[in-house]
Amino acid sequence: QVQLVESGGGSVQAGGSLVLSCRASEYLASMAWFRRAPGKEREGVALIRGDGSRTYAESVKGRFTVSLDHGKTSLRMIDLKPEDTAMYYCAAGRWVVSGLVEREFQYWGQGIQVTVSS
Repeated sequence: QVQLVESGGGSVQAGGSLVLSCRASEYLASMAWFRRAPGKEREGVALIRGDGSRTYAESVKGRFTVSLDHGKTSLRMIDLKPEDTAMYYCAAGRWVVSGLVEREFQYWGQGIQVTVSS
C-alpha cells in the first residue's frame, strides 16, 4: 500500500512563507497538493508530473512553487494570505494526470494544517 508522509505547515502571519513536503513510499507519476478551507470544498492547488510539467490554481500562481525530487514533493509558499488558511493534502496518482482533478489521484495524505493570520 502506498503511503504519503506529509510534513511542514504551521502558523504564519500574512506575507510570510512556509514549505510543505510529502514523501511517497514508491514512485508515482503525478503528485499534487489540494486544500480544504473551513466551510469550503476541497480544491486543487498545485500539480507536478513525472516529466516535470506543472499546473497551478489561478489563486496561487506566482506565490506557490511545487517541486519533485526522488519521490518527495515540496510546496513552497510565499506571500501567504489569510485566505490560504486550510488543511493541505498531498495526493498522488499512478499515472500522468490531466489536471487537478481529485478522482485521478488514488492516494492521499492525512492532511496538514496551514494557518495564516492577518
